[in-house]
Amino acid sequence: MIPTRSIAFCSSQWTSRQCHCFIAKFQPPPETKPSSLPARCSVVSAEQSVVTSNVQETSTAPLVADDKIGVLLLNLGGPETLEDVQPFLFNLFSDPDIIRLPRLFQFLQKPLAQFISVVRAPKSKEGYASIGGGSPLRRITDDQAEALKKALWEKEVPANVYVGMRYWHPFTEEAIEQIKRDEITKLVVLPLYPQFSISTSGSSLRLLESIFREDEYLVNMQHTVIPSWYQRKGYIKAMADLIQKELEIFECPQEVMIFFSAHGVPVAYVEEAGDPYKAEMEECVDLIMEELEKRKVNNAYTLAYQSRVGPVEWLKPYTDATIIELGQRGVKSLLAVPISFVSEHIETLEEIDVEYKQLALESGIQNWGRVPALGCEPNFISDLADAVIGSLPYVGAMAVTNLEARQSLVPLGSVEELLAAYDSQRRELPPPVVVWQWGWTKSAETWNGRAAMLAVLLLLLEVITGEGFLHQLGILPLSH
Repeated sequence: MIPTRSIAFCSSQWTSRQCHCFIAKFQPPPETKPSSLPARCSVVSAEQSVVTSNVQETSTAPLVADDKIGVLLLNLGGPETLEDVQPFLFNLFSDPDIIRLPRLFQFLQKPLAQFISVVRAPKSKEGYASIGGGSPLRRITDDQAEALKKALWEKEVPANVYVGMRYWHPFTEEAIEQIKRDEITKLVVLPLYPQFSISTSGSSLRLLESIFREDEYLVNMQHTVIPSWYQRKGYIKAMADLIQKELEIFECPQEVMIFFSAHGVPVAYVEEAGDPYKAEMEECVDLIMEELEKRKVNNAYTLAYQSRVGPVEWLKPYTDATIIELGQRGVKSLLAVPISFVSEHIETLEEIDVEYKQLALESGIQNWGRVPALGCEPNFISDLADAVIGSLPYVGAMAVTNLEARQSLVPLGSVEELLAAYDSQRRELPPPVVVWQWGWTKSAETWNGRAAMLAVLLLLLEVITGEGFLHQLGILPLSH
């Protein structure tokens, strides 16, 4: 039994001072009781989605009525052709959540993004060329949107499903304009990241909130956010199904080490900014293994974090170091599970399938397998549809009859307040001093960008002062 709690408050960093309800944009007058105020935005826990989806099976009218239902899927996005790589990188580095400049230098955000994207584009193009000339992320996400729409209609919830990408087409802004043209009255926002992180779902929701603030139609549109959904039984079972299927390919399935590889984040995100990502990831792995154990699958397993770049400390253990260690320990069969991804993209198709596979074989691991990303796996899509249906009773309704559900439901006036719960300090991560490894995953680009930013700032400082290391080497002329 999964403990009932709001997904938004899974972080061990949470304090009682922070744990309160936010109704920022829709604060009632003093004489108004909060329970009588329709919330414009709420956060729904996984357990509520499960409970209310059962109600939906018997009666759909109260959930839909005359409303026009919309679902907005949020994802990272990726360049579809090699020509898209440089502008995609520009959009990535223009994000203040990727490169956080001091206030004094914020005017350099776009010039720096342009400089870094031009410098990084050739190497990044090599990576995308190796997986077919572009990212398949948009195609897969579009397929997921279409499959989700079909599943919702089959469950008697006629809804339109939209895709909003953070850094490439279709941008979130494009999706929102279509939502307005379709006159959607109730919107469910569903990031396609099972576990919440301020660098993924957080960045997408910050952008969404800024769009909502500037538009009267959106401000008054009822909407709800499902910030993470890694606890949902349907998702857990779908992951267990894929793992069990891949294990059967091995000659001795019971001897295979199940190797969960998650996208890493800097430790500072977790310890300083309060990001719940690590806690949610560990719980997710535990839930999947519990499901497999029910099926008499008792393989050894481990969790590691990939895609680190730079000298700062990232979540450990690291995927590459763990693969080497497992080889030294005599592990001969390894099944990689890309636990933080629901779509194939460069970090699964190149980083895992090529780099880590080669490393495993060189480390003495003889048998390698990889679980595919969920994509449009039917049970997974059906469960996402149930999550959407389960959130509908909470769109615009603060009052919940069930006491336990009411305690875990957090009414929100703005997505920004949701993010403040995770990232209350908005502290900047320590900038790297030296980067000796250049990559082209999102994480690599983040730290490469920060290193380039630091180099540009130092160069500007030398140009202004006329003194510094480059002047001493004769690269820049000494001031007179």
